[in-house]
Amino acid sequence: MDRRVLKTRKAIIEAFVGLLEEQDFEQITINDIADRANVNRGTIYLHYADKFDLLDQCIETYLQHLLEACMMDSPTASAPVTTKDALLRAFRYLEQHATTYTTLLTKKGIPAFRSKLMTLLVQGVEEQMDACGIQEGMKKEITIQFLASAAVGLLEWWIMNSMPYPAEEIVDQLISLLELHLNLPSSVKG
Repeated sequence: MDRRVLKTRKAIIEAFVGLLEEQDFEQITINDIADRANVNRGTIYLHYADKFDLLDQCIETYLQHLLEACMMDSPTASAPVTTKDALLRAFRYLEQHATTYTTLLTKKGIPAFRSKLMTLLVQGVEEQMDACGIQEGMKKEITIQFLASAAVGLLEWWIMNSMPYPAEEIVDQLISLLELHLNLPSSVKG
């Protein structure tokens, strides 16, 4: 994609998130976004069908950034990224971009971000369970929903309370809680 197009899209999305910090989604207009991004209304419509499409693409963009930060390659090609490493990268990334993710997670008008985050975590927990197994007698579907909901709830609590613990500490606690319900092998535990 052309660098000018990427730069314009980035400006529009950043303007949109900035407006979300200040007001509810329903109150934001395309004119507000265009003014903040310093582009014409028509430019926004070249890239997005409407503000709902912009919201969807904004959510996808920021979830993709979070996922990329989480899943960067291991420092050594032979060593796989551990669950702890991936979680630590994600929480550190959230610390660095706290304002944006706080806005996306806590705004009442945009529950779609939390819902899509939950979907990603359900997939991640399911993959982990397929690789490591679960405790005997536990139902897979119930365990997946429980662990994903708990992780999203913990992340949401951490962000909404201004990150009262450093990323390393919150991840250590989360790993300990996951170990209670998953059979994480020592190479995956971190």
